[in-house]
Amino acid sequence: MPHVSQAPGFARDRLPLMDPARRLASYEDLVALPSDQKAEILSGTIATLPAPLPRHSKVQGALRRFIGGPYDDDDGDGGPGGWWILLEVDVRLAKHDVVRPDLSGWRRGRLQNPWDVRPIDVTPDWICEVLSSSNVAHDRVTKRRLYAEHGVPYYWIVDPEGRTLEALRLEAGVWVDAGTFDDDSVARVPPFEGVELRIHRLFPPQAATESGDVR
Repeated sequence: MPHVSQAPGFARDRLPLMDPARRLASYEDLVALPSDQKAEILSGTIATLPAPLPRHSKVQGALRRFIGGPYDDDDGDGGPGGWWILLEVDVRLAKHDVVRPDLSGWRRGRLQNPWDVRPIDVTPDWICEVLSSSNVAHDRVTKRRLYAEHGVPYYWIVDPEGRTLEALRLEAGVWVDAGTFDDDSVARVPPFEGVELRIHRLFPPQAATESGDVR
């Protein structure tokens, strides 16, 4: 699970919500951390996250290829285009809510030039989080609530161990089911209905053994 750190000035013998004197963390506190430390700020508290397993990285790369390829890389070159699809960039939803999703997407009309911006202050049009065994509640509960509060229109949750993709769409501030897909699914998943996504291609081969070999 995420490790909760405290911004300078926090009284360690008190709970965050019970200490009116504590200083809420902001982006400057993230910048002060070691450059290789993955961390986010949730409600003013720094949460550090462990390095992901290779299966986690596999999902990120596959989604960047199968979604980012046609919608970002192939913009104006045969794909539906119209989006930026970025891996693990800092997004400031509010002063005391700064996240680094596994993948984030913006329609280009809303974010014209993201290349030298850190953090990005425009709320993404789509976020995808890849579950790890240590952060299931972080993504399914904490971030699900946070992304709804800040008006993220689409949220995908990918479970590499269960080999599923769950898509949510925000309507009137409430998440509604936009489809749940398993290893056998071939789906057009909103907001990227322009491409067919073969869900099994997001994950390592089924025949992979615990030693890493393939039968």
